[in-house]
Amino acid sequence: MVPTLTVFTPTYNRAYTLHLCYESLMRQTCRDFVWLIIDDGSSDNTRELVESWMTDSKIPIRYHYQENQGMHGAHNAAYELIDTELNVCIDSDDYMPDDAIAKIINFWNKYGSEKFSGVIGLDSYNDDAIVGTRLPEHIKHSTLFDLYNKHGVKGDKKLVYRTELTKPHPYPLFQNERYVGLAYKYHMIDKQYELLLMNEVLCCVEYLPDGSSLNMLNQYRKNPKGFAFYRKELMKLPFGNVSFKFKQAIHYVSSSLMSKNWKLLKETPSKSLIILAMPLGIALYFYITTKTKAVKI
Repeated sequence: MVPTLTVFTPTYNRAYTLHLCYESLMRQTCRDFVWLIIDDGSSDNTRELVESWMTDSKIPIRYHYQENQGMHGAHNAAYELIDTELNVCIDSDDYMPDDAIAKIINFWNKYGSEKFSGVIGLDSYNDDAIVGTRLPEHIKHSTLFDLYNKHGVKGDKKLVYRTELTKPHPYPLFQNERYVGLAYKYHMIDKQYELLLMNEVLCCVEYLPDGSSLNMLNQYRKNPKGFAFYRKELMKLPFGNVSFKFKQAIHYVSSSLMSKNWKLLKETPSKSLIILAMPLGIALYFYITTKTKAVKI
């Protein structure tokens, strides 16, 4: 019998912290899940560690190894492999509260349907403080875009999606780059579906020094094509005001300059917006290149 939920974990040389997620999954009060580990080219002892857990057979585990592609490439692999109704990503330095899976499945069984893309819940720090803000209490469902841009939600949240909706719109892979914004796929889903709001903590997070959250400027410098793609796609969204799209245009200009893409005007969905954003985009380009001079491309 196929479980209801896949918990998938992209990992890259994180054997030293992956056990936290494993231990939290062993403590779950509901066992209607499978853990899918996407090893994105680790050179540490991740494979041996995971194989020892698989031998123990305390929870169902699937393991997939691939050459390093970056977080978005690991997500692509996960979505291709997942065969459960729902999926949720728990990063390699995070873990789940003991009743998180029970809450997800009970909530979805009670309120879920094909009308919704899934469930959005809360992240917390290890001291139980909520990351950012709680979700609004006066609404029961919303797109992810509206939560952040209309309802004032802040901070990372935990997304549980219907698997059939996460398979389309794979993240593009750019040669010698390892980053594309994961929200690209979420915004594509937003075009047709809303998420159910669940003001419960589903994941406990710790932002480690080697995590992408603390290295965004360096990521920006090393992955300009991925960043430009992401910003261009946000400019195409049918929702979002002029101010939002102008911000994307600024970043699109900056990233295009970094990748030496002189066709940025030809390839943009809005030439007039790019022309207006050009001065600020150039300024951002010089700011980032100055701040990241030590980065080896």
